[in-house]
This record gives sequence, C-alpha cells and structure tokens, in this order.
Amino acid sequence: MSVFERYLSLWIALAMSAGILIGSAAPGLVQAVAAAEVASVNLVVAVLIWAMVYPMMVGVDPGSLKGAAKQPKGLAITLAVNWLIKPFTMAALGVLFFEFVFADLIAPDDAQQYIAGLILLGAAPCTAMVFVWSQLTRGDENYTLLQVSVNDVVMVFAFAPIVAFLLGVTDISVPWETLVLSVVLFVALPLAAGVWTRHRLGSAARIDAFREKVKPWSVVGLIATVVILFGLQGQVILDRPQVIALIAVPIVIQSYGIFALAYASAWALRVPHKIAAPCALIGTSNFFELAVAVAISLFGLNSGAALATVVGVLVEVPVMLSLVAFANRTAKGFR
Repeated sequence: MSVFERYLSLWIALAMSAGILIGSAAPGLVQAVAAAEVASVNLVVAVLIWAMVYPMMVGVDPGSLKGAAKQPKGLAITLAVNWLIKPFTMAALGVLFFEFVFADLIAPDDAQQYIAGLILLGAAPCTAMVFVWSQLTRGDENYTLLQVSVNDVVMVFAFAPIVAFLLGVTDISVPWETLVLSVVLFVALPLAAGVWTRHRLGSAARIDAFREKVKPWSVVGLIATVVILFGLQGQVILDRPQVIALIAVPIVIQSYGIFALAYASAWALRVPHKIAAPCALIGTSNFFELAVAVAISLFGLNSGAALATVVGVLVEVPVMLSLVAFANRTAKGFR
C-alpha cells in the first residue's frame, strides 16, 4: 500500500476542508460546476468518475471467470453477502438510525437523502481497494481477481434493480432512466473500455505498466470530486457538523457486521485463509466511486445522498485497516 493509500482518510479530510473553504470563498465557481449537466449527469463529475473507475476496470480479467468452479465456496460467500445481504442490511440500518434513533436530530427530508446514500454504498461492492486489502492479508491474488471480476459482471445487471427496489421501499422516487444511464456510464462502459484496453495491451507486463501509469488519476478524480461535493455542502456542514458523525454510525456498524458474517461463514465452510480474508473484505468495503457518481446523478451534487456516500469514503480506510489487522491475527485459526 502506498503512503497515499494508507492515509487516504487524511487526504479525504483535507479535501473536505478545501471544498468547504472554496465553497465559502468562491460559491459562483462551485455553482457553475454544478450547473454543467446533460440528462441529469454532471459533465465535470462524469469525467472525474471515469478517471476513478477506468484504471480499476483495466484490472478486470474476463479470463479469470473460468476459475470459478475451482474454489466455489469463497465465491459463493462473496456473492451471497454482496448481493443478497449487504444492500438490505445497509438499508435497514439507514432506516433504523435516520427514521428512529436520530429522528429528533435530522429533518425528515434530509433523513431520506442520507438513507438513499447509504443504500447506494451498500449496493456497490468494492472493485479496487480490495486488491490492497488482499495483499495486506497475503490473499490469493488470482482468486481475488476472480471475485472482483464476477462482482463487476453481476453489478452491471443487479445494481440498478436492487437500488431501485430499496429506494422504493424508503419512499424515494426512483428516476429509472437516470439510474440505468448511471450504471451504463459508470459501470458497463468503463468495464467494456477496460476489457478492450487489456486486449490491446496484450501481455500481463504491459497491462501492469499501463495500470501504474493511469492509477494516479483515480486518486485525482476522487479528491477533486470530494472538493466539489463539500464545496456545495459546506454551509450545511458548518451549520451541522454532527451530521458527518451521524452518517458514519450505521456505516461503521455495517462494516464490522458484514465482515463478521462473511469471515465466520468462510471459517465454518473451511475456506483457506488466503481466500477467506479477501472474500470477507470484498463484502465489507464499497465501490464508493460508483456510489458517489450515482448519488450525484440521481439526487444532485448538493444532495444529502451525495454527502452520505463521501462520508463512506472517509470512514472506510481506518475501518478496513483495523479488519486487515484482525484477519492477520486470526489467520492461524483457519484450517
């Protein structure tokens, strides 16, 4: 893990602060960025999201899908947790906290926005950072790639229906056209571009070299998006700083709970630790780049939903590092 990745939460916090300062000093600039929309898709953010997502998609190897039958248990746990459990528990925690526990602290309209952001986080399993977590737990790199590749393929078809269903359950109007367009723009097309790039590059060495060149743009895209989001949300945050902490509560509970479920399941099914650890960590972490992009497309740059997805970025790294440490300490307990 690079120094930048290790301290990602710090850089995100600095980007948040910079966004708030820019929003206060030059509100016209931020509003001009927010106004650059076509078909409910912000053009500036769309470019930044592609900068984040495309380098990750280049790492997806369609050929690895052939290995699914060799170690089915780890893959089955990953798919069950990511698509049958995690989105629904995240939605349930969002409703629990923002409609009941925090009901006296949050306006009802804001609460629905935060729930929507949490749903988007819960329905988007990790695509990139999981390779870092896998490496830190001495995971099987090839199997991790298999899990990520299968998840990305499933995401193309499952993300929109699950999100639409859960948003409907929480009484939020779902603009289906925008949701499907977001999935096409930020999942299907980058995935297709990544596969095409791999084919053009050919060898594994050239693919790795290319990914190293474009990887910094992922970080640039993420940081710039956070600056824009917090430039628009600055006044809300200054007026109600406790909102960040409130949003973080269900995310932290979800993270530790999902990890415990997946990790214990892998142990019970006698999955080797080099597969079990990445398997649990994939379900725990989120594809926050996609969540941020869809939140902006569906609800706008200055929405509570977009804010909630960015809080997910802030919380994720320290939580995941603590889980990596736990996985390493318990490795000997696996058969």
